[in-house]
Amino acid sequence: MRRRRRNRQMAQMNVVPYIDVMLVLLVIFMVTAPLTQTGVEIDLPQANAETIGADSDNTPVSIAVTVDGHFYLGENEVTSVVELEQRIADQLNNKPKRPVYIQGDKGVEYEVIMQAMVAAQRAGAKNIGLIAAGQVPPSH
Repeated sequence: MRRRRRNRQMAQMNVVPYIDVMLVLLVIFMVTAPLTQTGVEIDLPQANAETIGADSDNTPVSIAVTVDGHFYLGENEVTSVVELEQRIADQLNNKPKRPVYIQGDKGVEYEVIMQAMVAAQRAGAKNIGLIAAGQVPPSH
């Protein structure tokens, strides 16, 4: 007696359409990623300094001062120095070692930068630094 062998078909998944979809999504993300970067426009002064490193436990608090003297904490505008001090204190959350970085437009008066520094000091910041062009603080 002879046994008959059945030709069994193996089920295989066609992954080519999935690769095509993935490549299209990759192109879409590559095109749209630069458009989603937002921030406060500041013309920073140039300085020959090394980039500042950051501790992963202490994400920096970023203050920006525009040429017209407006303060921004992150991307949110702050209306007064008193409000800036309060909002920095809220962000520090009893972590005085958390760094505070101040970015000032090169056309801003020194007095306005000093107001931001004093507000950070009164809020309890112990580590205050100034950021120049090419010295973007690390983000986490």
